[in-house]
Amino acid sequence: MSLHIGCHLSSSKGYLAMGKEAFSLGADTFQFFTRNPRGSKAKAFDQKDAAALVSFLKEQEFAPIIAHAPYTLNAASAEEKTREFAELVMQEDLARLEHIPHCYYNFHPGSHVGQGAEKGIALIAQILNQILKPQQQTIVLLETMAGKGTEIGRSFEELRAIIDRVELSEKVGVCLDTCHVHDAGYDIVNNLDGVLAEFDRIIGIGRLKAVHLNDSMNVCGAQKDRHEKIGEGQIGLSAFERIVRHPALNALPFCLETPNDLNGYRQEIETLRAIAGQ
Repeated sequence: MSLHIGCHLSSSKGYLAMGKEAFSLGADTFQFFTRNPRGSKAKAFDQKDAAALVSFLKEQEFAPIIAHAPYTLNAASAEEKTREFAELVMQEDLARLEHIPHCYYNFHPGSHVGQGAEKGIALIAQILNQILKPQQQTIVLLETMAGKGTEIGRSFEELRAIIDRVELSEKVGVCLDTCHVHDAGYDIVNNLDGVLAEFDRIIGIGRLKAVHLNDSMNVCGAQKDRHEKIGEGQIGLSAFERIVRHPALNALPFCLETPNDLNGYRQEIETLRAIAGQ
């Protein structure tokens, strides 16, 4: 089984440029923000550039790539204007991504800001029910979260509760972030099989579509979400070897979000391919 590995790239140079940059790093997938990650503005959509990327991905036999929604979205907010903003951005993003069918759309579920997880979960599902369409090609991914503050998605049960409320649940999957699940208290270092069995029991392993590969600065259960370079944190290189070799995971696209420049990503991709036996 070939390891599908990539990293987070800047979309400022355009779609095809990202594909070529990923390929130059030894990657066969990548992730990009759909717009300013701390704002709301998106570049004008270039359909020809998107079509060129789709052709390039097919030629180079890339795994699915990941489009990441901006951090400013909070679908679980108590403020109606904030939720309306999240819905609008996600609608616009999904309309664009229909031109890049070899793509997932990942977002942070949101924070309930004191309303309680149950209310926040209902609000997230409400927005998903507004934006998901039967004919869409893009699968929307709920990201596993570390549990800081009032984040929703700190447990597999919370993600399942969102999915259960979504009418077109076949359009929803999960992206597992190794730093986040570790910081949320899932012991992927000493009990990876157990964690994945729990995921399968609660959510269903078939809904797991992608993995963010990040080491963590913090101990298991710290709920702090501080990414570290692969092998330099509390998760450690031997645990990543088990992750990239695990039969339940090794066919999925893995994407690095570690604190690196492009050369650092290149080195991590080489390291991960080596420990995967490739």
